[in-house]
Amino acid sequence: MSEIINGKEIAKSLKEGLAAKVVELNEKYGRTPNLVVILVGDDPGSVSYVTGKAKAANEVGIRNTTLRFPVTISEDELLAKVEELNADTDVDGILVQLPLPKHIDENKVIATISIDKDVDAFSPMSVARLWLKQPTIVPCTPNGIIKLLKSTGIEISGKEAVVIGRSNIVGLPVAKLLLDENATVTIAHSRTRNLAEVARRADILVVAIGRERLVTADMIKPGAVVIDVGVNRDTRNGKLCGDVDYENAKEVAAYITPVPGGVGPMTIACLMENTVENFIKKVEK
Repeated sequence: MSEIINGKEIAKSLKEGLAAKVVELNEKYGRTPNLVVILVGDDPGSVSYVTGKAKAANEVGIRNTTLRFPVTISEDELLAKVEELNADTDVDGILVQLPLPKHIDENKVIATISIDKDVDAFSPMSVARLWLKQPTIVPCTPNGIIKLLKSTGIEISGKEAVVIGRSNIVGLPVAKLLLDENATVTIAHSRTRNLAEVARRADILVVAIGRERLVTADMIKPGAVVIDVGVNRDTRNGKLCGDVDYENAKEVAAYITPVPGGVGPMTIACLMENTVENFIKKVEK
């Protein structure tokens, strides 16, 4: 029977430490970090995520503003707004909530965000610095995953890690961070031949594929640590579920993250951490 990795509790502890740090920064510099979130349209999932980010920022003491735009905003208008925020010296972090409408090139928008304000760390320059081991902000979800793994007390170094998912947002960055922790890493995906056999080799299994209950108990090595990044709508009952068949997998794994309540809260907490770090870099230059 697995021990559940409580992302909410770990995120709460991280945010409490950040809140204390923000008080110190305000006393020293006369202002607090400032995060601006851009939301285009009214997709319920995006609205929920943005609301959660604003709540966390308020808990930490970070000033925050959500700029809401209609789904009809043009790409040029959105890019101009990002450039305006880049030039605003009072703004420490910029986040554009994804996905964007199909008529807007997400990659172009992300690349326009100044690397000094890219709290999501999605920009090409942020990604390049991560892979080149240069100082940079670490992507929120991958950073949260490493913190969750370390919370178990397991030694990552020397372990066999399998990452199912190869996106630039989660799969590839978390594989890089695991390599930096001296794990042996295999990157797989939904079309990997003999995926079950590959997954069963993992001491640490990270699943970020966006497929409802893709990973079943028979694909998990007994005693493995399972990090489920997926957030899907369960076709059986309409509730949220992960990429892992949680109820069965928890009988096999030593540690496992639930959905919701696992990786999600850590992503938001690490976003707050990145905003504070960006502020510190600016004021301590």
